[in-house]
Amino acid sequence: MCGIAGFIGDGDRALLERMLKALVHRGPDDAGTWIAPGVALGMRRLSIIDLPGGHQPMANEDETLRVVFNGEIYNFRELRSDLATRGHRFRTCSDTEVILHAYEQYGAACVEHLRGMFAFALWDGPRRTLLLARDRLGKKPLYYWQAGGLFLFASEIKALLEHPAVAREVDAVALGHYLAFGYTPRDRSILRDIRKLPPAHTMTVGEGGAALRPYWDLAAVVRDAAGPRARPWPELLEATRAHVEDAVRARLVSDVPLGVFLSGGIDSAAVVAAMRRVAAGPIRTFSIGYGPEAGSFNELAEARATARHFQTEHHEEVLSPRIADLLPHLVAAFDEPFADSSALPTFLVAQAARSRVTVALSGIGGDEAFAGYPRYLGARLSLAYARLPRPFRRAGAAALPALVPETMRSRNWGSWARRFAAGGLVPFPERYLRWTAFLDPEAQASLLAPEMLAAARRAWDAADGRAALAVCPDDPLAGMFLADTTTYLIDDLLTMADRMTMAHSLELRAPFCDHPLVEFAAAIPPALRLRGLRLKGLLKAALAPWIPREILHRPKRGFMVPLGQWLQRDLAPLLEEYLGPEALRRRGWFRPEGVAALRRAHAEGRRNAADPLWALVVLEAWQRQYLDGRGA
Repeated sequence: MCGIAGFIGDGDRALLERMLKALVHRGPDDAGTWIAPGVALGMRRLSIIDLPGGHQPMANEDETLRVVFNGEIYNFRELRSDLATRGHRFRTCSDTEVILHAYEQYGAACVEHLRGMFAFALWDGPRRTLLLARDRLGKKPLYYWQAGGLFLFASEIKALLEHPAVAREVDAVALGHYLAFGYTPRDRSILRDIRKLPPAHTMTVGEGGAALRPYWDLAAVVRDAAGPRARPWPELLEATRAHVEDAVRARLVSDVPLGVFLSGGIDSAAVVAAMRRVAAGPIRTFSIGYGPEAGSFNELAEARATARHFQTEHHEEVLSPRIADLLPHLVAAFDEPFADSSALPTFLVAQAARSRVTVALSGIGGDEAFAGYPRYLGARLSLAYARLPRPFRRAGAAALPALVPETMRSRNWGSWARRFAAGGLVPFPERYLRWTAFLDPEAQASLLAPEMLAAARRAWDAADGRAALAVCPDDPLAGMFLADTTTYLIDDLLTMADRMTMAHSLELRAPFCDHPLVEFAAAIPPALRLRGLRLKGLLKAALAPWIPREILHRPKRGFMVPLGQWLQRDLAPLLEEYLGPEALRRRGWFRPEGVAALRRAHAEGRRNAADPLWALVVLEAWQRQYLDGRGA
């Protein structure tokens, strides 16, 4: 696990050293650089595999190729054996060297043979080209900037900002997407001239310019799925268990200690159960919780019960609402505004885990692969609801907010009812976007100044989820699974996992994001993944031989924080500081009276507006750090 950086064109060693210094948290164990006329590669290393032999940049035998690599290749031993039979000679036991020889054998198509999480830059000396690549689900980040004859790349934006020519001008469409969904889209960043290499893509940069190429298409798997439809149910259960066990086993390869992030849910329990089956020795688990006032948000008791059942070495941390102290650190770790409040507990549980392990496994991805979100049930019900006469649906949208008031609890039935009823008035793709949005178009109209509103509408109309939903027009649930996997999972959950763990020099591995498992799940009809009205019906049935019933059938909560309560009490001064009329007028992006009305509704308990308010707070904090220069 590393931070990588480099450039093609006019640059010097001092620039490369500054870029790497900005990434030291991603790799505190080692550093390396390679500079030749017109090209430079650098890395900061967190040593996981082949501790003495994995130094980078790494070269092939004749030193015509050089690579810097961030991530883990889980099938590197199998690839190494295959490549050795084809005549390739290896000098180390590192997975990095496998990339070099795979490129010698397959060219840019080498990425199709890699199973893992990765972002790498490979310099081909004879061709004078740089190959950039990112894994299928974008678990590892890679940003780039180009102007004139200079091309920069790095694992994080902060490294690119070390070059004085990189402007800090906001991308209005990316900002609009952030305000709608809480994160920036897959190929853009919050800064206009800095782009992300999209997941499952390579980019070849040379004298002829830059060429972008996709190498994996999950939508094609969904469209072409046919095999599992004919599988008997017992066979499907066995195949599910086999995929989960294999994905966990592959992620136990490590020369350093590893553990598990354990919540009260079944995804992390499945990871622990599979580890207990395939690995000997103690299992370290780590959980985060809150004080007794947090009520339904607290999962410590459930996590503790799971740890007892599997006899793990369990560690707990209790989060207190001193979020104002954490906020600058979160903003600096993301480099962009990022509004998912689950980043708070993820940051702290990573901090706790790093004191004992260097690698942690997580249950991220289980909800997308096996239908774990309540909105999937909502989609199934909404198909029937949408057949009611429109006047009835209009009446429901008007009456439900009064009949089912919102609360600050983890299960906010009032918000769910309001969104469900309002969604019944629009076509399905629009309905899905509204269910997943922080700010839907009506909320945007009440909060945003005209110029910002126009950018937000452009972002809404171009949201990546629309294309995913269109893949399966006759099966909305299949479209939702695909949209969640290719947008929310990648751009929110996996982005959060990477930044919050690497902020503490901790590597996170996600077995449910193993691409063979994702392909397997994508090919299963939604009716089998979501049996009747049972979320994760297939996964729960498959895991029944491994996990006790009382753990399998707990209500889903999600990795949430009692942010609504905190914003009413402990964090109220933060709202005044960041979202007061003076601060809002200075930026000119929001209508102060609209934001004030939203704050009042939240303070009085008429609306749980924690998500949009937190998004605005984070945005203001980001501007103070990155645009006003008040710190990093």
